[in-house]
Amino acid sequence: MSGIVELRQYTLKPGMRDVLIELFEREFVESQEALGMEIIGTFRDADDPDRFVWLRGFSDMEARAKSLAAFYGGPVWRAHRNAANATMLDSDNVLLLRPAWSGSGFGGAGVRAPVGAMELPSGVVAAVVCRFDAPVPEAFVAAFRNAIPAGQILAALVTESAVNNFPALPIREGVNVFVWFTLHAELASARRAALPLQLQGVAIKPPEILCLLPTARSRLHG
Repeated sequence: MSGIVELRQYTLKPGMRDVLIELFEREFVESQEALGMEIIGTFRDADDPDRFVWLRGFSDMEARAKSLAAFYGGPVWRAHRNAANATMLDSDNVLLLRPAWSGSGFGGAGVRAPVGAMELPSGVVAAVVCRFDAPVPEAFVAAFRNAIPAGQILAALVTESAVNNFPALPIREGVNVFVWFTLHAELASARRAALPLQLQGVAIKPPEILCLLPTARSRLHG
């Protein structure tokens, strides 16, 4: 279970999402995991044809710095970075997160399909992002745990407050979020993901719901 998770949302040039996904799934999965990172899930945003979303995990912040330096200074990224960057308009929409409580991170994900797989897995992942004007209150986390049984969520994460220790990759600074993930059989159900009534209105604005369709090689899927 990763102690640090990046929720990465990339805005791509029109029509380039499948180009990036094919490259990513061929070149950037095993090469990152060989350096100690966990590629938790890779997704198409159901509501934005030009957004690619993925989750990358690390055991802790120290491991994050070492693994990222090894990958982005290594031969695989060097060989394919121009092709990857050519698909992107923005890659800086990144939330640095940690489990909201002990055991609330992503557990063992499903089996990843082999390189070259084309068949899309089942399920839709809903990520509900709640923003606060200060660090997420412990009372909110406790109330959430009481309202939603642990078996109904994939993970619940909050902002990691440590300084970005790999500044070559920007993250969103000065934000405080609570993000929880659920798995749904269909898109309509994912769109209805919402906080329990007793917790609505606590965040500074209505939650953002990301409806995420797993790519062919995503380990997180139905």
